[in-house]
Amino acid sequence: MADCIRVPLLLLSICIFSSLHPIRGQNNVIAKVAANADLPLKPAGGPGPAAGIPGAGASLPRRRSTGWKLAEEGVCREDLTRLCPKHSWNNNLAVLECLQDRKEETEIAAECNHLLWNYKLNLTTDPKFESVAVEVCKTTISEIKECAAEELGKGYLVSCLVDHRGNISDYQCNQYITKMTTIVFSDYRLICGFMDKCREDINTLRCGSISTGEKDVHSQGEVIACLEKALVREAEEQQGAHPIKDECKRSIMRVAELSSDDFHLDRYLYFSCREDRERFCEKTLAGEGRVYKCLFNHKFEEAMTERCREALTTRQKLIAQDYKVSYSLAKACKSDLRKYHCSADSNMPRAREARLSYLLLCLESAVHRGRVVIGECQGEMMDYRRMLMEDFSLSPEIVLHCRAEIEGHCSGLHRKGRTLHCLMRVGRGDAGAIDANCQRALQTLIQEADPGSDYRIDRALNEACESVIQTACKHIRSGDPMILSCLMEHLYTEKMVEDCEHRLLELQYFIARDWNTLDTLNVTRSSLPVCDVISTQRQPRETLNNNKTQRGGDDCERDIYKLTLIQRVETFWLLQTRRCSK
Repeated sequence: MADCIRVPLLLLSICIFSSLHPIRGQNNVIAKVAANADLPLKPAGGPGPAAGIPGAGASLPRRRSTGWKLAEEGVCREDLTRLCPKHSWNNNLAVLECLQDRKEETEIAAECNHLLWNYKLNLTTDPKFESVAVEVCKTTISEIKECAAEELGKGYLVSCLVDHRGNISDYQCNQYITKMTTIVFSDYRLICGFMDKCREDINTLRCGSISTGEKDVHSQGEVIACLEKALVREAEEQQGAHPIKDECKRSIMRVAELSSDDFHLDRYLYFSCREDRERFCEKTLAGEGRVYKCLFNHKFEEAMTERCREALTTRQKLIAQDYKVSYSLAKACKSDLRKYHCSADSNMPRAREARLSYLLLCLESAVHRGRVVIGECQGEMMDYRRMLMEDFSLSPEIVLHCRAEIEGHCSGLHRKGRTLHCLMRVGRGDAGAIDANCQRALQTLIQEADPGSDYRIDRALNEACESVIQTACKHIRSGDPMILSCLMEHLYTEKMVEDCEHRLLELQYFIARDWNTLDTLNVTRSSLPVCDVISTQRQPRETLNNNKTQRGGDDCERDIYKLTLIQRVETFWLLQTRRCSK
């Protein structure tokens, strides 16, 4: 199995024994697990950092067959007593989970770390528990043909179940697969095939030691994080960026995708954001990507630590390269992506169909054509469109093509969409010329984020215009596209405030430049057959006016109203340009 996840088979059994309640008809399976869960495993028999290290497992072979406990090992006893609740001591999995979630450099003794690594590595090589996994996931295996075809005895079966855990409906099977995955993702060397595919890139980038025994089990998340950052630098074409091999790219993105539902699985982000999770998302239940989303929503809070903010930004940039790295987005939009042919099978991490921008444009196009996109999917799209508008660095094209403009005019304005609005101001000619590639990148981002469909997507505009909306536009439902039209109508009235005026004109300048973006103002698609839009922006306006009576409806009048507002913006800029050229 080429891209398998190598799974500690014994841990699967321990999970069932320790975490699941026995159910009728499976007591014999649980009995087997109970009989096998604590059998001794000889650490010196396989490769691992504990091999040859005094005290790191030498006592394991001497344990009686009735059961061996991690808690009984002297090298971990002090840490265990200090850090883990006493009721967990008799459960190896509970001990492992407790200790591996600690920051090893300050909290766990090196010898204990080595023992934990050695224990887990030996578990991955023990085939005797595969038969138990077969019984517990019997129904699931028969439903997933890829897993049913796996050869038994090589550890690939459970690897396949991890790969397809999103399709597992059986409760017990799902529970222990989910539980076990946390253990595997604690060390990239336990992810089958990852080290072989990325060894050369890890060495070239100096992401960390890949020699067994030279790096503690808990810090291995930093190796994957290093590769992820290098992948981002390559996408942004940063100076000196190292081109990562395609097979390593696929492995990096696959690991990111498999860790998308539970932030515990992204070990670097987990350790970087533990305090922030407690501060901002204490009541958010882990699973289905909920903690990721909560942290994303608080990324620009003053109290957010810089290390967590950086880890979150890297995660968001991976989502921009492949939407499947967002569990909630991929799940909510799965059926609509298939229905409207917005996705295609591709193993390349940055294939066009995998990019977040392609997904947003494709589904937005379906919505504007009057097609139905389910509410959950539209909600996810809204979240990620707002995300794109808040942080310019999530767009590789902006980072690549607008470097000079950002450094020259917009430095220090990174947060809450201020950089993008600064670039818009430069783009409209207020602060000198803008590079054509940067202009196109801005235009593309506006199309992808689609702020004209809902002003709340543009946080900078939303905050600047809140008072105007509450007074001049309070009769319009929050989020209605007509809010922008209302704001334009009050552009030079006493209700308008200066900040709102600037943010509004900056955005409308880009919306008005392209007929394709008129959809962002909710121009109904029934206009198009009448207008016979082919190329110019003048033609649809004239056609709409000429055919108003023919269409005979309020929709046409509303379309003309919106188009007139856009034309008003264009006229404003034309007059400004002429005045400044005199």
